[in-house]
Amino acid sequence: MLFRSFQYNKLKLSIVSLLGCGVLSQVHAEELLHKQYNPSSAQACAALEANADRLSCYDTLFKIPDVQRTALVSERVAAIDLEKDAPVSEKKGVTAAIGKSLSGLFAVEGPHFDTNSSLLDKRWELSEGSKLGTWNIRAHQPVYLLPVFWTSNKNERPHSPNPDNTVSAEESQHLDSTESKFQISLKAKAWENIFGDNGDLWIGYTQSSRWQVYNEEESRPFRETNYEPEASLMFRTNYEIMGLNGRLLGVTFNHQSNGRSDPFSRSWNRVMLNLGFEKDNFAMMIRPWYRIEENFKDDNNPDIKDYIGRGDLTTFYRWNDHEFNLLLRHSLRGGSRSHGAAQFDWSFPIKGKLRGHFQLFDGYGESLIDYNQRATYVGLGVSLMGLY
Repeated sequence: MLFRSFQYNKLKLSIVSLLGCGVLSQVHAEELLHKQYNPSSAQACAALEANADRLSCYDTLFKIPDVQRTALVSERVAAIDLEKDAPVSEKKGVTAAIGKSLSGLFAVEGPHFDTNSSLLDKRWELSEGSKLGTWNIRAHQPVYLLPVFWTSNKNERPHSPNPDNTVSAEESQHLDSTESKFQISLKAKAWENIFGDNGDLWIGYTQSSRWQVYNEEESRPFRETNYEPEASLMFRTNYEIMGLNGRLLGVTFNHQSNGRSDPFSRSWNRVMLNLGFEKDNFAMMIRPWYRIEENFKDDNNPDIKDYIGRGDLTTFYRWNDHEFNLLLRHSLRGGSRSHGAAQFDWSFPIKGKLRGHFQLFDGYGESLIDYNQRATYVGLGVSLMGLY
């Protein structure tokens, strides 16, 4: 009886809808409503998911005349249009619940910004209008070639607190002070809008090499290459602090190694927090990180946090067609454990799309093999892809 009453109410609502549209007369509606009701046939119609199919089923069930059936076409078309406009795959379950929570957390009213000129939006496709879908390859970190890369302090005997990673006098290298350096860095979005309309998963890869191309005596070896794959979950935010627009919040798992065997092997894993801010032609990224510790016996560089640091800050500024980038990092410790580094990059126009690149580094950790080696580096070459 409950089922029969439920089906009857559904039929009543359908008839009232038709009556309101002028499709049925009052008399015909009453006759149709009080007609003997067949629950098995009505159940078949009610079970149909599509609005247009369900209406057609009721037409056949109640034998609506052809003239009136024609009048129903516009309602069927409207129902079909509604189905087309509905989301194809509505997110349900845990991700939907998390998405609603994140929407409430991140939907803070902030300053208005133009997505076409937003630096962080261009780099991370944060707003809905900026999203380009998945698996589009683009630049991650700057891509450049520096034919001239000079250092003030050659590291011919790399060392570490782990004795297995300390180079002996017999294994000492014979290096030139001038070499070449190049960096390749790409990323792609693997998953878009994970939580509602926010949260993108990015996969990135950066490789930087130092090549003793002028060292003919040692057969021009690659002195050091660092490999850096990472995965980042990035969220769109919008709030204002100290005159800057907080546009990005994310977390990154980062692995960095040089792919060499002992005693030259260096590697570590980090979990990074990403905070992105911008204003006009200025952008800033703050990245504190936590190192995933290893057993001392397996750790190539147990004191790396006290040299390369526990976080970094990157600032970017565009002036006319010139781009300036400053990287700062520090161990966040005092006394003998206080170490850090600064790197300044300047990308400038030469002719057409050809751009020059100047790099100045001072401090610890220009590369992994030099993580505890203090030196100044100066490089000059061409920029192939910028940071923004």
